[in-house]
Amino acid sequence: MIISKRSAAALCGLVATLAVGLFPPAASADEPSGKPAPKVDLVLDVSGSMRARDIDGQSRMAAAKQAFNEVLDAVPQEVELGIRTLGANYPGKDKKVGCEDTAQLYPVGPLDRTEAKTAVATLAPTGWTPIGPALLGAAKDLEGGDATRRIVLITDGEDTCAPLDPCEVAREIAAKGIHLVIDTLGLVPDAKTRRQLTCIAEATGGTYTSVQHTDELSGRVTQLVDRAADPVVTPVATAGAARCADAPVLKAGLYSDREKFSEHRWYRVDVLPGQELRASVSVAADRAVDRDYGVLLRAVTVHGREIARGSEAGDGRTDVISTGLRYPKPEADDDDDAASAGEAVCLQVSNSFSAPDSVKTTPGLPVELTIQVVDSPDEPSDVAAFGLGRGWWLIGLLVLTGLVAGLLWGWVSRWRVAVWRTN
Repeated sequence: MIISKRSAAALCGLVATLAVGLFPPAASADEPSGKPAPKVDLVLDVSGSMRARDIDGQSRMAAAKQAFNEVLDAVPQEVELGIRTLGANYPGKDKKVGCEDTAQLYPVGPLDRTEAKTAVATLAPTGWTPIGPALLGAAKDLEGGDATRRIVLITDGEDTCAPLDPCEVAREIAAKGIHLVIDTLGLVPDAKTRRQLTCIAEATGGTYTSVQHTDELSGRVTQLVDRAADPVVTPVATAGAARCADAPVLKAGLYSDREKFSEHRWYRVDVLPGQELRASVSVAADRAVDRDYGVLLRAVTVHGREIARGSEAGDGRTDVISTGLRYPKPEADDDDDAASAGEAVCLQVSNSFSAPDSVKTTPGLPVELTIQVVDSPDEPSDVAAFGLGRGWWLIGLLVLTGLVAGLLWGWVSRWRVAVWRTN
């Protein structure tokens, strides 16, 4: 069969149109996703103690450089990465000068792997260990924008620049509500270094890792950088009030706050009739605390009537204590319910933490609050959903069931006795 050129062109155009409609072209790899690029600042200790040769037969500095080369090769394209040093430039004995020795080696931004590797190759173990000032500098390096931010601190010793306590610095950074996570890695750490680095990490919800080998260092740092590229949900900073009337109104989501020792804080959530409120709270002991403590989460009406509660206690064996509650709001079926249909539910978060006199109580303890508001199930299995406060009908049903069961058992018993006497 012979097809004219004009018919063939029309047929090709039709096929192309259908192909585009059915299989739209994929977005270009270079096309911006609209999501801000995650930021990571690697903070490397270049103090004199990094000369020690106890990691795989080489110095700690050489092991760190080798690990950095491997990490830089594996950084995801979407991550903006920077490098900051501490103790890299001042070799003298003046503590005031040595404790200011922190500098940005490579600025946070799109990564030029060759340039970053060249910068790391020039480092040589030199001076002091100003961890606190370095953390403050790294927090500034990561300022701006709404991207997730992470500091990865690699050091072989504790801070030598007290009284600027790096653990307190980490708590101050966390208290700003900027959701900056600090992860710490200790190179062949002793007990004091381990305690300090653990405290820094816990203050911001980060992790601590002890490192004895080069491959452990490169593997862990690579893992942390990858984690920044694929972050979990970031909590929204909020501030609870001293009473329900002044409390912020929260929607479904994840929130963070700070609560003083033995404090009560209030939040409000709008819950419509036929919806169920599900809330949970976690309070972290990010510093030394006395044994025997607890956390309480209460749901009350705006008039002060308690409608649900959850509580949990601890005795010093855990760093985070959590509890939760569920409250299904009944459907409005009379004038009273209709009048209260628009009322919010007040959530009270309380803690019973205390601390030794030597421990600073500011900033407050980290609080993470999760709020969900969902449609109540048609056939709820939760006893609270049956609404004991609306007539106590469930208790009446249980009493009636018990009465019927007792009568049946009595009748069966009498029948068995009658049969026994007859025989």
